[in-house]
Amino acid sequence: MSALTEMRRAQTAAAKRRRQITWLVVLAVLAVLPFVFNQNIFALAVMTQMGIAVIFALSYNMMLGQGGMLSFGHAVYFGLGGFLAMHFMNFIEEGMIPLPIPLLPLIGGMFGMLIAIIIGSFSTRRAGTVFAMISMGIAELVAASSLIFVAFFGGEEGISGDRTTGPNVLSLDYASEIEVYYIVAIWAAIAIYFMHRFSRTPAGRMANAVRDNSERAEFVGYSQRAVRWMSFCGAGFFAGIAGGLFAIAYEILTEETLNVVTSFGVLLWAYIGGIGFFIGPIIGAIFYTFLQTVMSNYTEIWVFYVAIIFLLTVSFVPAGLTGIMMMHLPAYQNGRLKLLFRPYALMAVPVLLFVLGMIGFLELGHFAKLTSAVEREHSLFSIIMNIDSVVPWLSFSIMVGLGIFGMRRLKPGLMEAWETANPTQGAGLKAAAPEKPIEMGKDTAAVEEGAPSS
Repeated sequence: MSALTEMRRAQTAAAKRRRQITWLVVLAVLAVLPFVFNQNIFALAVMTQMGIAVIFALSYNMMLGQGGMLSFGHAVYFGLGGFLAMHFMNFIEEGMIPLPIPLLPLIGGMFGMLIAIIIGSFSTRRAGTVFAMISMGIAELVAASSLIFVAFFGGEEGISGDRTTGPNVLSLDYASEIEVYYIVAIWAAIAIYFMHRFSRTPAGRMANAVRDNSERAEFVGYSQRAVRWMSFCGAGFFAGIAGGLFAIAYEILTEETLNVVTSFGVLLWAYIGGIGFFIGPIIGAIFYTFLQTVMSNYTEIWVFYVAIIFLLTVSFVPAGLTGIMMMHLPAYQNGRLKLLFRPYALMAVPVLLFVLGMIGFLELGHFAKLTSAVEREHSLFSIIMNIDSVVPWLSFSIMVGLGIFGMRRLKPGLMEAWETANPTQGAGLKAAAPEKPIEMGKDTAAVEEGAPSS
């Protein structure tokens, strides 16, 4: 018995050391990222936006991924927290409150939690479709109120502030992008840590239990409403923190910050990244922000591509991008991951042909619809193409056809390699995806919790 106890203590100590090393690595990466990009202003702005999106997405995951509450109004807490933080920023500028600017996200978080306490007191009585419809109604109500209560929301123009007028801390005036980045990075590290810790607490575990089987949780003595309400309030707090950071970073807030479109956006981030895993919304938020800030410079229909990715994720990979990576964990642990390198490399060729061909069709079609009768040439893939010519259309048709043909021919070999790398039937799938996806029309969401121990 003593030997078993010592072994368990050693395993616990090893796991603790791994977690500590992981957090130290995260902090080190956040600290050196600006210098990796030579303090480029555009790169700093993108990383700042990613940090805010990560906090926002993880706060949403506290409701959906951990609590099974599908919300269409999570931007309410994000936006209201940001608006109050902006008002406090103006109070600081007028000399009414001597509050350091880096503490504004805490004001936003407390206000977001206060609103969540009020709304959650009645909305968390139910889950599933009823909860989703209540959240959508509240989102529309708040969005409409933003155009009515002009004193707080500023009407259509919104409200703005100046982050450089507050008390200087360590001789910093927060005028440069790198100073704003480090404010966001520090708050992101703090928020990620505490949200991860919450998922490991008894309250977080009970949120998972209520999500999976609310009746069983009630039977063992836990109030499903109280558990949902606790997760709901925590989600509102961290969403408000993200809103406060948004106010600092952009110094303006409008009705768009808290409307249904923003709420659907965070839903996209969480689903694309993978709601069954703690790290999933982080990957989804970074991925979406990259598409929004980088791809939008090259194409006007980047939102259409995001919609396609979302549909493909929900239809074929419900566990998201993180689930795809976790599918390969058994093969990696068995030392057979290398068996998949060659089939993947071969399959990448027809997939790339198919994707490029479809992008060509979409881009040329979009350009043909918007262009005038005079301007008929369009630059795509650094090639000047005349949309009146049959050559580009035929070329993209051939690429799509070859891509489909190649994928069909290589699929059997890829499946055989997959079965060889994963001898246990369904091992990769079971490691990656929940047995049942979230169903909007039911009060429970059977998503296995797969957060990494780090």
